[in-house]
Amino acid sequence: MEIKELKNRPEKYQDKKLYASYTQFDKLLMELRTKKLPKGTVESINNGINLVNSVSESEKELSKQIKKTQSLIIKLIEKEHKLVTKNHYRNTWLAVGMAAFGIPFGVAFGASLGNMAFLGIGLPIGMVIGIAVGTGMDKKAFEEGRQIDLEIKH
Repeated sequence: MEIKELKNRPEKYQDKKLYASYTQFDKLLMELRTKKLPKGTVESINNGINLVNSVSESEKELSKQIKKTQSLIIKLIEKEHKLVTKNHYRNTWLAVGMAAFGIPFGVAFGASLGNMAFLGIGLPIGMVIGIAVGTGMDKKAFEEGRQIDLEIKH
């Protein structure tokens, strides 16, 4: 089974943001067409494409549906097939590092120095740890051939 094509829309050229998200979604679909995906996954992707193609001419509605469908497809392929986009793990682990490592380091600095104003010092430390862990995971995904040649920009 083949992944469907997006309907060509002339109005996408009017709005720069819509054009960027439409082009990014189309590139995601082109990358997925190069992968060997099972029938069930292709059907789910085609259902999402049908939703995008069936949206009326409203640019706001179309943009919203593209982002929603793209997000669902990315989650599906990550969960089912462990395929990820470029810098996926880096972006995810940046926030995790700040929350899981940065805040505790900041509390430790603040408590040891007797001034909780040093709480903020831990956040950049956690961010660096998160970026390092995420970049390592991205590199591993690339080496295993699980990375899609696309970086998602929201």
